[in-house]
Amino acid sequence: MKLGFIGTGALSAAIVTGLKTLPGETTSVTLSPRNEEIAASLAARFPDVHVAADNQAVLDACDTVMLAVRPQVARDVLPTLRFRPDHHVVSLIATFSVGEIAEMVGAVQRVTKALPMPMIAIRRGPTILFPPDPVVAAFFGRLGTAIEVASESEFDALSVATATYASYFKYLETIHSWLRDHGVDDAKGRDYVASLFGALGQAPEITPDASFAHLAGDYATRGGINEQVLRELSEHGTFDRFRESLDGIHKRITAAS
Repeated sequence: MKLGFIGTGALSAAIVTGLKTLPGETTSVTLSPRNEEIAASLAARFPDVHVAADNQAVLDACDTVMLAVRPQVARDVLPTLRFRPDHHVVSLIATFSVGEIAEMVGAVQRVTKALPMPMIAIRRGPTILFPPDPVVAAFFGRLGTAIEVASESEFDALSVATATYASYFKYLETIHSWLRDHGVDDAKGRDYVASLFGALGQAPEITPDASFAHLAGDYATRGGINEQVLRELSEHGTFDRFRESLDGIHKRITAAS
């Protein structure tokens, strides 16, 4: 595989970092010069990573190209480029459907939509793919977990989950700041919260047959402190409001695509 990236932002950097820190990995990678700082840093760090003169030079040097430009500029940038029929295009642009990308890249025969998460830099986390493709699944499977989905509607629904990252960290920050306000050393509190929730995140893997509702019940010991917090948040409508936010994100994603 000769891999190229049109758009070199944080997600492209994470994919390249995850790939190039695999032992013995020698895939040739060509980056577009935008963002110049990120592209230059990756090229300086990894010997098989090069920065092209422009976006067309990326296409000319690769057989697999990942599209990582912002949605706002994709319609201006992509139609100006000369894609080959044998290019395999992997779109990382979440708000464009496979059909819309296909229209913008012309004669390309293979278009796949993928949505990795930033932790791919350390080869963790899932990447959803549509349509199913064994080559792309094998690529992202080396960098975490590849999940091939059967329809674009399923892809869009799973994409909604990626809108919850910031809220998750705000949840942890609320606990951390409460500990700090109650006399816990800042660094010690952060380490404790990070370790606590890192370990807690392993529970679904340890008990793969348990639903999330079952796990919530297991941890909400009757009359215990977990039950109290869960009850109070539920009574305040916290989880109902959260679900409404997910509905709103889903409408935004499906309307855009």
